[in-house]
Amino acid sequence: MLLTAGVPPSIKFSNDIKRASMDALTPSVCEEYAKEIMSENAWKVFLNKGDYDLAVTYPEIGRFRVNLYRQRNSVSITLRHITDVLFSLEKLRVPNWVKEYILMPQGLIIVSGPAGHGKTTTLAAMVDFININRRCNIITLEDPIEYLHKHKKSNVNQRDIGLDTESFYEGLKHVFRQDPDVIVVGEMRDPDSFAIALQAADTGHLVITTVHASTAASTIERIINMFPPHQQNLIRTRIADNLLFVLSQRLVPLKKGEGRVLACENIINSFGVKNLIREGKTHQIKSQMLTGTDEYTSLESSLSKLYSEGLITFEDGLQYSENKQFYKDTTKVV
Repeated sequence: MLLTAGVPPSIKFSNDIKRASMDALTPSVCEEYAKEIMSENAWKVFLNKGDYDLAVTYPEIGRFRVNLYRQRNSVSITLRHITDVLFSLEKLRVPNWVKEYILMPQGLIIVSGPAGHGKTTTLAAMVDFININRRCNIITLEDPIEYLHKHKKSNVNQRDIGLDTESFYEGLKHVFRQDPDVIVVGEMRDPDSFAIALQAADTGHLVITTVHASTAASTIERIINMFPPHQQNLIRTRIADNLLFVLSQRLVPLKKGEGRVLACENIINSFGVKNLIREGKTHQIKSQMLTGTDEYTSLESSLSKLYSEGLITFEDGLQYSENKQFYKDTTKVV
């Protein structure tokens, strides 16, 4: 739900905005809604920073991820409904091979994609799978906490940025004292945090995180480019040594009915991929492995499969493709 001064309340269905048949919201009404959602201290922080993230639960309605931000001297609010159910990896259509890697004792796993394309949901499903199958200590750093995990075989300690720790960096700086086996970071935003994550992956921990990036290969480059030039060769080597896989995902509208379905591109860090990362040739991964290998599956192949199963339209698949000609070739639609 989108609440913005000057237009009626709006709801977003499968990337399309639909406005309610009511009067436009005023700035004062939007501000009143914001104050009802936030605590007094949170409101003071918001006034100082200009934006604020939190999660709220209404027992009769559900749980929501909320972002508040200032625009044109008024307050806008975005509410995303969070399901109480932790979906399984199978239900989300995450590739089955992922299970083998998320049970490994150490390494780095990255889930990437644009905002609003299910990265947090995929992360939660991975944590739940580990929780069901391993006896270990899991520490999560989240902004905010969306999915609430129960202790199953593992202990799951969920830390809310701004409430339980000041920032992702501060939470990571002290994480080794908490004796974690698995470290889950909701989002990597700065080089200092990522350096600690690489250190953790290099010293016997499994690290799972998300990055905003458009493709699997650009995910790796985006991380490297966080660092100053004189550090980038070292970071390339450390990523090549510790990366398990990158899963870049999109949520595509279903052909029939409301909802979206997962399409993904993945890079598994094989010997060949390690060399391309070390040599600064990640841009060649897609061109060298486009036809599909054990190490790499293109987004277009995933979209083509969804189209062949009748789950999405050809046009939606084409819209989300990076290489539109390859998508046309794989779907055999002229």
